[in-house]
Amino acid sequence: MPIYEYRCENGHLFEVMQKITDDPVTVCETCSAPVQRVFHPIAVHFKGSGFYNTDYGTSKRKREMDASAKSGADKSDAKAKDKKSESSTTTSSSSSSNSSGTAD
Repeated sequence: MPIYEYRCENGHLFEVMQKITDDPVTVCETCSAPVQRVFHPIAVHFKGSGFYNTDYGTSKRKREMDASAKSGADKSDAKAKDKKSESSTTTSSSSSSNSSGTAD
């Protein structure tokens, strides 16, 4: 059963253990003044092997990310060089065919 904390208008604090289905307390146990339920935020930390690994970085993960970024940059540089060499080869061959075609 949950424990609920209540505060009355006169500042008295008290806790009541009651079922969720029970009606909330309406009067203070000490002075019979009206009360309000006190809410506290809960602290939840999602850490561990069962949660998102990217949320909590480690030095090992940083090394892996740096290595993959470097290898990815190397691959994209190589692809860009290949494309550049292919386009220059295609351009030179098409310009030579145009010059020979106009000479006839």
